[in-house]
Amino acid sequence: MGMVCGLDLHRGQITFDALELETGEVWRGRVWSPDRERFRRWLNEEMAPRARGERVDTSVEGCTGWRYVVEEITAAGFVAHLAEPAETQTRRGRKKRAKTDRSDARLQRELLARGELPESWIPPLEILEWRERGRLYKSLLDQRTQWVQRIHAELFQHGIPSPDGQIRTEATRAALTAPDLAVSTAGRQRIGVAYRMIDALEAEQLPLRRELARFGMRQPACRALVKDHYGIGALTAVIVWSELGDCQRFSRSMQVVRHAGLDLTVDQSDLHRAGGKLSRQGPQTLRWALYEAAKASSRRVAPDHNYYAKVKAAHNGKVAALSIARKLARRCFHTLSNLDPEAIYARP
Repeated sequence: MGMVCGLDLHRGQITFDALELETGEVWRGRVWSPDRERFRRWLNEEMAPRARGERVDTSVEGCTGWRYVVEEITAAGFVAHLAEPAETQTRRGRKKRAKTDRSDARLQRELLARGELPESWIPPLEILEWRERGRLYKSLLDQRTQWVQRIHAELFQHGIPSPDGQIRTEATRAALTAPDLAVSTAGRQRIGVAYRMIDALEAEQLPLRRELARFGMRQPACRALVKDHYGIGALTAVIVWSELGDCQRFSRSMQVVRHAGLDLTVDQSDLHRAGGKLSRQGPQTLRWALYEAAKASSRRVAPDHNYYAKVKAAHNGKVAALSIARKLARRCFHTLSNLDPEAIYARP
């Protein structure tokens, strides 16, 4: 290893801190306006001559923008390491002075040189692409829910009871957009806009859902998830597969629960203990997919229905679904860990 380098990413600049191991020389600076082409020139024209053909290990903080930086580092023949942001900052210890971009880059370089950098997994391109599609689908779904909630809020604002049926059914839509509905002119306009936004979102969401489900029914790892675990369908299988990927990087199943943000954080001192809450520190889309799959255990034919009913009787349905979601996360870990890596990354 001839050189180690830490990069701190921002839209307007990339701050770097590099160390040549043989000479001990430190090289610091900034790459301004760092689009892909500008960063590529910096790697080839400035980094490569200093490396002199030796190995270069580069740490990149896993924040927005890491993807193109890692791709260009790999294309230049260097080794990229993706630093987990929260764990990396924890390794800083107690702050003695103000945090800066230069100190962040130096911290990554020092941790990388000592072999203590907490690294995140860098997925292959195929998994990255389907992960983006899954997150896009979840974003469209959330936005549609928000517009439905705006309709409910407008009805409540004017003292009109919410309809018994779903807000998107034809009968309900006809009733809420009728000219004789007892709402103000602005309220009627807001309801009309909300329905048109829902139509526009569904026009994008439904084809994407079919695309995800079609891929999930053909990809080997996704098919294994659907086959082995009740509640996981073709759509949720793609999301679980793309967010977890190669589970051999986890040493035990509980790490997958923590990765999904489904683990409980507990504040305890002596005999006093506050109620636990979800950490919610993992991918939101993965957490949603596991929770949606877990809700299928409310059906009497589900293998985990007795456990679901027992937890629901002691607490409520939400806690029961979260308990099943943790079980599903651990089971998906074992399924993906036992698969051939070629099957995990195989294209249909």
